[in-house]
Amino acid sequence: MKKTLLRAALYVFSFVIFMGGIGFLGMLHTQKEFYEALRIEPVPSLEGVKIPAYDPHKPTVAVVLGDSSITTEDFDFLIPYELFAMTNAYNVFAVAPDKSVKSLSGGLDVIPHYSYRELDQLLGKSPEIIVVPFMPILNEKYQPTREWIQQHSRNSQTTFLSICGGSGNLADAGLLTGKSATSHWQAIGSLKRLYPDTQWEEDVRYVHQGNTLTSAGQTAGIDAVLHLISQQLGESVAAKVAKDIHYPTYELVANPQVDPYYPDLKFSTYILNSAFHWTKTKTGVLLYNDMDEIALSSIFDSYADTGTTQVLTISGTDAPLSTKHQLNIVPRHTITNAPNLDKMIVPGDDAKTLAAAEMELWKEHGADVETMLIHSDSPNRYVFEAPLEDLARQEDLFTAEHGVKRLEYRARNIKLQGKALPYETYAHLLLVAALSVFVAFWIDRRFIMKKAGFKTYPKRN
Repeated sequence: MKKTLLRAALYVFSFVIFMGGIGFLGMLHTQKEFYEALRIEPVPSLEGVKIPAYDPHKPTVAVVLGDSSITTEDFDFLIPYELFAMTNAYNVFAVAPDKSVKSLSGGLDVIPHYSYRELDQLLGKSPEIIVVPFMPILNEKYQPTREWIQQHSRNSQTTFLSICGGSGNLADAGLLTGKSATSHWQAIGSLKRLYPDTQWEEDVRYVHQGNTLTSAGQTAGIDAVLHLISQQLGESVAAKVAKDIHYPTYELVANPQVDPYYPDLKFSTYILNSAFHWTKTKTGVLLYNDMDEIALSSIFDSYADTGTTQVLTISGTDAPLSTKHQLNIVPRHTITNAPNLDKMIVPGDDAKTLAAAEMELWKEHGADVETMLIHSDSPNRYVFEAPLEDLARQEDLFTAEHGVKRLEYRARNIKLQGKALPYETYAHLLLVAALSVFVAFWIDRRFIMKKAGFKTYPKRN
């Protein structure tokens, strides 16, 4: 009986060690590629980088960037930045502890317009709106951001808007104590444990209470921004912004109540892809001047945060570029020294015109790589729809369906086609399981069974 239990324990232990260990290392690598995609390439000269003009007659929106040792979630930063800028009614600035290049999740590098101190000196007061994206709270280098948020929380005229997991940053700074709030459905469980003094709501797109406005996951941040624009500038302005971006669920701005999301089989696929999808598709995203910020975000969030794809920024130059609303971004690779890619995506409805020179150069150097004008070839669509459809073709339906759910996209405009399951991920999973069984079997035969000393008896005549 003891030998049987010992052998059973051996097989279980081997399975846990191999599956858990290899899966854990895979998860760490995947999370590092997305949430710790910090720039290691040399930073080009930043001379001549322009800052949007400050109009003292307009309210100011400060969109926060974390320290250079962490990444800021790209969707949480880029989406509110563009939506507020589209109104032409606000000063919209990217702010950070200092003005060195900061990395967004997935590997997009941006240059802050102002440091916290510089913006405070420019305004002589608190910004009217402070947008707080999700930023990992990892070490003492986050402290200046926490302190700056807390400093301005004393001004009741400032609205703090968190996007997705940024509500955790507001809670960390003490702004949500005794209040109701919401966050991404994947994060609410841990936020309830970390910040029990906040009432976490799971069935709404956003919660506006006092001077804090928190949004649920990803696209719910659009609802929260449009809600605030509607309150401050009028519903017609918010409706025009929604129309200009082809936003398919504008009705949720006025009626944010929704059925809550919970983890399911698709979420397990997301976890397994992160752990066991070892051969990631290398996708280039072509950067160019005057490109649309939301379109750029749609590539990083649709592909990079799936465990299947690594996104690399490419441009015709290594010099900083300026987006449609004067956000300064820095590519990591030039077309002439781009790494080997599986595909190249050129985002933006106007890419054929605005990126014409870059695309011509790319034809000379990357002719063998599939090139997709993912938005201009699918005009008049919300920017996340075509990337999610392409993700299904590139990978599988489960991966893309979780992408739709992770982004909290609630319209029915997406038509996904592709193989049913992530067969490569499951094949790797089975390979590791087989390896764990083989190792346990070898140890069993080599030591346990041998030590048991099976006796042999002479044959009877």
